[in-house]
Amino acid sequence: MIMKTAKLLFCATILFLCASGAYAQKASAIIKGGVNLANISNKDDGSYNDANGLTSWQAGIVGDFELTDFLALQPGLLYTGKGIKWQNGQPGDALYQKLTFNPQYLELPVNLVFKTPTGSTRFFAGAGPYVAMGVGSKFKGDGVYDFSKSIEWSSDDPLTSEEEGAGVFRAKRFDYGLNALVGIEASNLVLSANYGFGLAKVQSSANNNNDNNKHRVLSFTLGVKF
Repeated sequence: MIMKTAKLLFCATILFLCASGAYAQKASAIIKGGVNLANISNKDDGSYNDANGLTSWQAGIVGDFELTDFLALQPGLLYTGKGIKWQNGQPGDALYQKLTFNPQYLELPVNLVFKTPTGSTRFFAGAGPYVAMGVGSKFKGDGVYDFSKSIEWSSDDPLTSEEEGAGVFRAKRFDYGLNALVGIEASNLVLSANYGFGLAKVQSSANNNNDNNKHRVLSFTLGVKF
């Protein structure tokens, strides 16, 4: 089931790239990779504790379809790590405990990007939605409780209000949210910063009446444009 859904996401991305290219004045591809500074909101207003940030990574391909001289559509397919860490005390303390929750996703972003008409070096800014599917995971504990296991994905249907398969230490397989990005492209190099604002609960059993327990990811990437 996981592989079938992953293939569908991949095929949908390719078809979308081809369809977008048909309407673009100029089309290119960006192979990119970089670092993620991930966190999960733990307050009702959607904010989080900076001390719980987890460093992860991402890599993938993004299409760059210039619709006009200053406007481009950028769909992509990324493998990206998200999550959170929590620590109590320091190594050597009697009650020291560190927990690392690091799910990985196949993510499909679609951003509308505005570019400055400044020749070979152009600044850009954009925004758009994303959808993602969990394909890998790690849940690790060090200290009083030592363990390392894969995250259990629930069978929750993102299109219903019910939470099928909810349970402790389980996470929803599907995530979705909004992106905002800025950057600079010079010749064939692209430097960018992206903020992913998750709208879906991470854990199936979470309370639905607030904005905590949602992914927040700040990414810095370097890309090569072809």
